[in-house]
Amino acid sequence: MAKVSVTVITRNEAADIGDALASVAWADEVVVVDSHSTDDTVAIARRFTDRVVARDWPGYADQKNHAASIARHDWILSLDADERVTPPLADEIKALLAGQPTAAAFRVPRVTWHLGRWVRTTDWYPDYQTRLYDRRAAEWKGRYVHEAVAVRGTTGQLRAELQHFAYRDIAEHLETIDRYTTYAAREMHAAGRHSGFLQVCGHPPLAFLRNYIAHGGIRDGVPGFIISALNAYYVLIKFAKLWELQEHERHTQRAKLKA
Repeated sequence: MAKVSVTVITRNEAADIGDALASVAWADEVVVVDSHSTDDTVAIARRFTDRVVARDWPGYADQKNHAASIARHDWILSLDADERVTPPLADEIKALLAGQPTAAAFRVPRVTWHLGRWVRTTDWYPDYQTRLYDRRAAEWKGRYVHEAVAVRGTTGQLRAELQHFAYRDIAEHLETIDRYTTYAAREMHAAGRHSGFLQVCGHPPLAFLRNYIAHGGIRDGVPGFIISALNAYYVLIKFAKLWELQEHERHTQRAKLKA
């Protein structure tokens, strides 16, 4: 029977970390890597595990890989502070590891709570996340944002849901959009992606139609419309910020040529 270590990276997650760690009390080990929180995150985490370490923030992928590297067991369940492992998911993981896992990693369907409901429409569902993996055959990759597990081998899929409490309200949703679009634009710029009229004007309405019509946001009434619109807004701001980076780089190069 394989044992599992749960890893969580944190910074100022006092409002969520207790519920997150309570949902994995069944695990063989819990490791929390904290980036110098100034709230009660560390004190709360220590109620659930003695494996709480402090580390400077190097980026999402690097921090998650570090958490996995200091775990005692090779099978890792990576959890964010705003997520909860449901009892059915816990049972499915325990049953899987009690036998012989058939893959090096497993994806989990994630469902988000927002605007007073579980959102099982739009691009948000099923939001498959690779969270259970054998660290000997997988690791986190990603420069700025949207880090993901790169697997050397096959990836299986679990059925039970992982719960996600991403935003407390629309204001927090907008703050997150602002932060993550900055990361996404930097990542695209570093990868040589470009943004122009087509991307800024064309992609957002297509994103709205995909969310609201193709992926069923219309079935969720007003919340479905709001989420579809905000997902399209994310796309608009991401490409607008990429265009801004391009313009800044272009003006900088012109200034150098004139100097």
